[in-house]
Amino acid sequence: MNLTLKVWRQKDVQSQGRLVTYQATNVLSDMSFLEMLDVVNEDLMARGEDPIAFDSDCREGICGTCSMVINGKAHGGQPGTTVCQLHMRHFQDGQTILIEPWRARPFPVLKDLITDRSAFDRIIQAGGFVSVNTGGAPDGNALPIAKTAAEQASTKSLALFYLSAWKNSASAQAFAQLYADELGRKYSGLKLDTAAKSSTPAGVEEEIYSTDEGPVLITTRGKLVFVAESFDLELALKLSALILDAQGTGELRMTGVQPGAPGLNRRDGESREPLTAGLIRFFSDCGVMKAAVNAAVQAAR
Repeated sequence: MNLTLKVWRQKDVQSQGRLVTYQATNVLSDMSFLEMLDVVNEDLMARGEDPIAFDSDCREGICGTCSMVINGKAHGGQPGTTVCQLHMRHFQDGQTILIEPWRARPFPVLKDLITDRSAFDRIIQAGGFVSVNTGGAPDGNALPIAKTAAEQASTKSLALFYLSAWKNSASAQAFAQLYADELGRKYSGLKLDTAAKSSTPAGVEEEIYSTDEGPVLITTRGKLVFVAESFDLELALKLSALILDAQGTGELRMTGVQPGAPGLNRRDGESREPLTAGLIRFFSDCGVMKAAVNAAVQAAR
């Protein structure tokens, strides 16, 4: 199609602007408005003339940098459409199109269709923003990040416990605090549950957190830190007491099922004490490492 363009041309802030007429020929209907201006500018530069200055950035209908007024309407008037996503099929062959900058007192014209956006930039730098659906990609500020119901259901069925030993009690307490500080990255609905905190013996520190996927227990005793995630709180407290009492204050001890249990053979050079039948039954009944100890349960009985 062939179009007549009346474009606002202005050399700089101090200069007087005026409308200049250009002919846009062989315009394809699938071109965007900015692509059409690109073609017009190529013709102007080929003739040694100054191209039409305009702003653009993403050209994906997101940022709004391409703001200009087309036939008296911001961005051309198509609902939810920025200039970069405004296609030439919305115009008729032979039509005259008036193109002007977005005029406002806080945004003086710098050149042609480019305005000084620094007043708006200062608002953004100060932390302000406006979320507008322009029909393209969703605004990142409008997307709350949370686990879906399906994701929560898939992880609610999982639980873990973790025991670590540290060089001294100060290191253990520092690790426990670091672990607690990172829980917010793993769980939604995280809250310190002071009401659920049980009475603890001297030398034991205990923190209980509620989450959307079950309680988290962090227990510190001397150089040891025990963590249980997503177990029922009663079971988590029982595990904490059982494992910390069994470990005592010595070096961490490794246990394993009887040699020969399917898939559970020791690695070369690895020394482990035999896992007692009572502990195997306890872990199995709790659902802890159930797949791993299932074969050993039969042997233990």
